[in-house]
Amino acid sequence: MEKIEHTTVQTNGINLHVASIGTGPAVLFLHGFPELWYSWRHQMFSLSSLGYRAIAPDLRGYGDSDAPPSAESYSSFHIVGDLVGLIDKMGIDKVFLVGHDWGAVIAWHFCLFRPDRVKALVNMSVPFRPRHPIIKPVEGLRALFGDDYYICRFQEPGEAEEDFAGDDIANILKKFYGGRNPSPPCVPREIGFKGLKAPELPFWLSQQDLDYFVEKFKQKGFTGGLNYYRALNLTWELTAAWSGVQVKVPTKFIVGDLDITYHFPGAKEYINGDGFKKDVPFLQDVVVMEGVAHFINQEKPEEGDVASTRVTRGTDSMTWTKDPTRNEPCRGI
Repeated sequence: MEKIEHTTVQTNGINLHVASIGTGPAVLFLHGFPELWYSWRHQMFSLSSLGYRAIAPDLRGYGDSDAPPSAESYSSFHIVGDLVGLIDKMGIDKVFLVGHDWGAVIAWHFCLFRPDRVKALVNMSVPFRPRHPIIKPVEGLRALFGDDYYICRFQEPGEAEEDFAGDDIANILKKFYGGRNPSPPCVPREIGFKGLKAPELPFWLSQQDLDYFVEKFKQKGFTGGLNYYRALNLTWELTAAWSGVQVKVPTKFIVGDLDITYHFPGAKEYINGDGFKKDVPFLQDVVVMEGVAHFINQEKPEEGDVASTRVTRGTDSMTWTKDPTRNEPCRGI
């Protein structure tokens, strides 16, 4: 870990903490909730050893980056603006983009807004979701799953924070990281998040890893991350001009078959059918990993594909190639 360089970059009116390692073509990693740049530690080491420059910021609201207090400062336009400013400051024209969870949502929007800055995309867990012309996201989720659905529970400022405050931060994180039930996560108010039983530490996370996450969330709190959910409807309003626009960058998508996102109503049919390819016409591969839950990049860092693939560097490209001489998985994306 001491080989990773940590810097602070001023961009879009805030300070972003950025972790990086390696030289060569830039790969920009975008984490989700409740995570940090640290979620990409495995991939950063792997790709830097293959001749890439791995860059992973704490997104706004997280870790050692600034956290504007208002939820209105967390639309996808704000986050993508942070990232474009970041690569500008780093002197990078185009990046390979890698996202997971909320990082995947931001990556889809990054490719919609600024495809000229992206060489290729690898996204995990959250597929592209075309903008509904009428129904706002939160209202749509409430109609599907009710008021107890976790995203609906996150909407009221301060409510989830107060609930979380009644629990130990390590327990809160284990409840997110250790979940393997793909059913829609609903939390009745009479039980609350603090009333849920914390599972054991997941096998893919060491106590040292958990301690790092705990330390940073103890310092920063959860409001910044929750504000991404609270800005869902705002982003929907601001992206009206992008309704029907396709994501036109070379793309690979990876999801676990125990991921709640894969069991979202209609998701399997969309991901494995023609809809995904229609909306993302340069979609090259869809990988569904068996027995893998939501935090796929940490749970299975050694596996880039169920068919034993590896990431290789060409002249200036990141691609998967089958390795017929090996049966064991290789570390990669």
